[in-house]
Amino acid sequence: MLGSLRFKLPALFLLGVVLSGLISTLIAIRFFQSYEHTRAVAELRSESVGIVQLYARQAGVQDVPVDKLQAAIGGDHIFYAPIAKGVELFTGSLPTLGGGAVPASALEGKETATLNLTVRGKKYLAVARPLRLGNVLFGAIVVAKPDSQLRSRWVTLAERLALAFGGGVIVAGLLGVYVSRRLTDPLLRLSAAADEVSAGHYGVELPEPRGNDEIAHVTGRFREMTTKLAESEQLSRNFLMSVSHELRTPLTAIRGHVAALSEGVFEDQVAREASLDVIGEEALRLERLVGDVLDLAKLDAHRFTVLQEEVDMEQLCERAYTAFGEEARRRSIDYRREIRAHPVIVTDGDRVLQIISNLLSNAFRWTPEGGRVGLELSASNGSVSVAVADTGPGITSDERERIFRPFWSRDGSGTGLGLAIARELAVALGGRIDVQTAPGRGSRFELVLPGPAE
Repeated sequence: MLGSLRFKLPALFLLGVVLSGLISTLIAIRFFQSYEHTRAVAELRSESVGIVQLYARQAGVQDVPVDKLQAAIGGDHIFYAPIAKGVELFTGSLPTLGGGAVPASALEGKETATLNLTVRGKKYLAVARPLRLGNVLFGAIVVAKPDSQLRSRWVTLAERLALAFGGGVIVAGLLGVYVSRRLTDPLLRLSAAADEVSAGHYGVELPEPRGNDEIAHVTGRFREMTTKLAESEQLSRNFLMSVSHELRTPLTAIRGHVAALSEGVFEDQVAREASLDVIGEEALRLERLVGDVLDLAKLDAHRFTVLQEEVDMEQLCERAYTAFGEEARRRSIDYRREIRAHPVIVTDGDRVLQIISNLLSNAFRWTPEGGRVGLELSASNGSVSVAVADTGPGITSDERERIFRPFWSRDGSGTGLGLAIARELAVALGGRIDVQTAPGRGSRFELVLPGPAE
């Protein structure tokens, strides 16, 4: 609990508020003390002017109304500090400080002197103003405020600041807990989801992200990650099922024919040769399947090498076209080619032939009997294009990107490697594959490669 973010975040937030509040309070009290000291000195100086004038006029009179004067000026204390020895003025009604309380040097050439006095164990802030009768300095009138009076003001301020500080800490604590929950709740849900994903459960549900902050961004990316992991796992299952099926079919055929040959089932030479032809065809089928898987692995690992040679694209398209002629005749498919250019480019001819063959194989797979498949070669704007069009069912917008993913198949049959390898090979050759399709209107796959160098 103490080590969790739900505790640490509000604790750190509250600690920051407390420290900043204490520092602000101390600074405020210090400034207030300085302000009160300055203001008290100014008040004492102002009061001392009138009091000195009054006592100068009343010199020698013993009944100066000290109590009334102190009440009039707010209860400040008034003292008389004799300077000249043997001179005692106002001894009847005015408290007298010792002669050393205000040194004569402190008043020479000055209107006032600020003092810190201790009288009968009490501390005072005082202002002394010289008392002159004529040109003779007889003493000083001292107007003083008790330190306790000054202290009570900033103590009151400190108490009020403490109350405000306590209320602020409570509000900050509640705010910190609220913010902490807002931040940690999505993180806790993400953590729980991560535990589920680590256990192999990719169908975990995540709450919709609120706002556009970093946590919402992480939640969205985590959802995308789990979706891709689920798709990857499904693709892996599909791959295992598809490859197992694709491998089992030719292996079963090969094993059956080998057993028949070994047991002498086929008595005439023609039947034995036909059986050997089937074994050869199924072996080639296995070789193509293994080759596709190896090609995809090499492309993913960026360990695929591309040859550079002059390639006559017209002859290459003719080879690819001819390879599917028998299938087109057998299924009554209108199979045509259109050569609009005769480019010769520098590329890997075998890989280009593989791409075109994969595109044609995909077109024949999805074109129904009696449909139409076309092969077109053209060149323009420094590029060479080989297009394969069909009259199949077309591709939806959701499936347009999925068809290029390895091991993904629309109907669950086949390995789903043909188009994936075609696109990866096209990129490796410096080209691309564009798709134009619509549901119910067929598809057109176009291989675009760099044209001949000028």
